Amino acid sequence: MANASICTIGDEILIGQIVDTNSSHISAALEEIGVKVTRMVSFGDDHEEIINNLMNELTHNEIVITTGGLGPTKDDITKAALAEISGSKRYVINDGQLRMVHEILHARGLDVLDINRAQALVPEACEVIVNHLGTAPVMVFRFPKEKFGHSATIYALPGVPFEAVGAIPDVIKDIKRHNELTDIFHKCVMVFGMAESALSKEIESWEDGLPKDMHLAYLPNPLTGVRLRLSIYGGVREEEERRIDEAFARLRPILEDKIYSYKDDTLENAVGALLRGTGMTLSAAESCTGGKISSLITSVPGASEYYLGSVTSYAVPVKEKVLGVSEATINEYGVVSSEVASAMAEGVRKLTGSTYAVSTTGLAGPGGDEHNPVGTVWIGVAGPNGTKTVRKVYKNDRKRNIERFAAAALNELRLFILEDHN
Repeated sequence: MANASICTIGDEILIGQIVDTNSSHISAALEEIGVKVTRMVSFGDDHEEIINNLMNELTHNEIVITTGGLGPTKDDITKAALAEISGSKRYVINDGQLRMVHEILHARGLDVLDINRAQALVPEACEVIVNHLGTAPVMVFRFPKEKFGHSATIYALPGVPFEAVGAIPDVIKDIKRHNELTDIFHKCVMVFGMAESALSKEIESWEDGLPKDMHLAYLPNPLTGVRLRLSIYGGVREEEERRIDEAFARLRPILEDKIYSYKDDTLENAVGALLRGTGMTLSAAESCTGGKISSLITSVPGASEYYLGSVTSYAVPVKEKVLGVSEATINEYGVVSSEVASAMAEGVRKLTGSTYAVSTTGLAGPGGDEHNPVGTVWIGVAGPNGTKTVRKVYKNDRKRNIERFAAAALNELRLFILEDHN
């Protein structure tokens, strides 16, 4: 199996001026073809630092992919460092990239300056993959076994995300042409309703019984729960898939309806799958989530088939006048209460004529009260067979609490619909 390292080069990454998104795209593409990413490294715009880091990565990996430092300005010094590593003594013009420089700048109505032409100058030892989206080419440097103890290749990509991501297909084709690759097979189940630590304890015996070549990863996310990913490196894809399916089949009796999907998925998509094609419909009444639930639901293509709409009843008068929550209920129980959540869900269901409705009322922060600490939410779900409310308490900042409230509401809705179906 080929190993790879992904290196991002530039002071702007180290000081937090920009966020590295290139590495995740590159890593995902490499995994699809059976290349294992062993390291992701970032370092600054320093000639010696670039050389030392890349030499180290080449020593331990057959493939090294860099992004950044290929621009036309003086602070872009990756090209010079790569020339030194490859032993190049001179630079040559790459005609294909030079034509692209002219095309791009002429299309923008700009003159081609010497600094732009210099983008097509590359170290003599490199091969070029023409960058059709920008002026800096993708440079490929191949090294024989004698240099690092194994054959090794550097792919130097531009740092601009649009250009880097656009270059990935051509880089992947080149990697496949020059390497003997084996399969990496991944499969996921999505779990909601358990913290990562509690989940680990719950499935401990199942995890201990996994074959040695089957690797389990816990990947938590506040909006989707915990993604459990099983991976097998090498082997035959069909056989790997069968074995992982069997392992997940043994997990189902342990977690039951906490599993909401057997692929990389979202709760809003799982809810949509339950409603799509049934004629059943959905609405939402949101207070503390401020439209987050509606945003998630409508992010699913085809949601218009089952989603009727929502009321963001942030203020008390909207709860009373639009949703029909009584003043007496609010005065007796408070806005953040089971009774108000129930009345909101029933009110929006009646207002829209939907089959199901979900509601939220809570305190995302920063302030709480004597009855409800910051992070408290009451969730209401209403349907043909009645109404249910659930109280949840989270200890996060305002933004994260809103995400957790919305995800928990979608999960309660999912469970409510499943119970009706059963």
